Amino acid sequence: MSPLVLFALFALLLVLAVPIAFSLGIASVLPTVFDPNFAVSAKYLIRSMVSGLDSFPLLAIPMFILSGILMARGGISKRLFDIFSYFFGHRTAGMPCAVIVTCLFYGAISGSAPATVAAVGSMSIPILLSLGYEKNFITSVVAVAGGLGVIIPPSIPFIMYGMASGSSVSDLFIAGIIPGLLIGGILMIYVYIHCRIHGEDRERIDAEMDRLHARGFRSVFREGFLSLLCPVIILGCIYSGITSPTEAAAISVFYALIISIFFYRTLTWRDLPSLLGEAVRTFAPLLFLLAVSTAFSRVLTLMEVPQTLSLRLADGIENPILLLLLLNAFLLLVGMVMDTTPAILILTPILLPIIAAVGMDPIHFGVILVVNLAIGFVTPPVGVNLFVASSLTDIPIMTIVKHALPMIFCFLLALLLLTFIPSLSLALL
Repeated sequence: MSPLVLFALFALLLVLAVPIAFSLGIASVLPTVFDPNFAVSAKYLIRSMVSGLDSFPLLAIPMFILSGILMARGGISKRLFDIFSYFFGHRTAGMPCAVIVTCLFYGAISGSAPATVAAVGSMSIPILLSLGYEKNFITSVVAVAGGLGVIIPPSIPFIMYGMASGSSVSDLFIAGIIPGLLIGGILMIYVYIHCRIHGEDRERIDAEMDRLHARGFRSVFREGFLSLLCPVIILGCIYSGITSPTEAAAISVFYALIISIFFYRTLTWRDLPSLLGEAVRTFAPLLFLLAVSTAFSRVLTLMEVPQTLSLRLADGIENPILLLLLLNAFLLLVGMVMDTTPAILILTPILLPIIAAVGMDPIHFGVILVVNLAIGFVTPPVGVNLFVASSLTDIPIMTIVKHALPMIFCFLLALLLLTFIPSLSLALL
């Protein structure tokens, strides 16, 4: 069976709105159905699915998901926002910048872009609306800044890429620090320019800041200290070598439980069954998707798709700059129509031989891949952040996209810098 026919049938299944996990499963068995001599049996596919889940690093994903849910329900994001508002609020664009910094810190807790949008947006959007900011503007800021949740470590997509490529998850986490800060900085420059042009209601903002400052720095910092400490503990354990990312994820769950129940008293033991159920409902589809993606990638390997594609690209495009630009354009297109997890699991074994041919470090490529897919969170038709932000504000998705376009271009500018300046990703390794 021709690989082109296989991908055409896979695309057809997606167009027919067949769930992507089932589409991958069907595509995995099609070569055997059309060619009985193809060396893949049902037993082999099942073994591939099971072995795809037999991974210690994979355990970090449900742990970070549960940790993010516990901290969202426990009011962590509100306390983080108060601290950053205390320092930024009196400055031009200080409150939108506080939202972006809160997304950076919450991303260092949850590792998920949609979770970051939901947790930070549900808390910050009503506050900024009361301060006179335009609803479409602040909603688009939250939607785009939420994409930082998958770039700043710990990042679930980095874990998935590490599994698919064999790269060190800890190295990927370290490589994501500078890119995340770079993108966050560029976004803050944009919101500063926007607020200078369109103005702010300084009277209302200053009144709110006066109330916050009246509480005193000690009070604000004391309430938010444990929230700030969470990413420090998680990342400190990983980077110091004390724990693996999986063990740090487990620590983050217990930390979230302890501070939410015993210190902040925002959760009770009776809340745990519903929170665990929410975590299972979030992770179970990812688990099945991971299993069938592993089987599909092994079928592609047996069909020699990665090798053939890399050879044709290497022979057809001799200019490495042009090749990198085409790869980015392809990944941006994939991010617009496919969710992050299947995109990483499907594309990584295909693209790794190509980036090896141009001498790119796999860690560097992992950062580029994740940043491309992060842009996909705010581009239709599958932009998950857009759906989450729209559900929070009842603003139509295309309206959010319209106001988010300048920030998406900021993301693209950062992507070009990360692509052609590898040291931005590799300097800390």
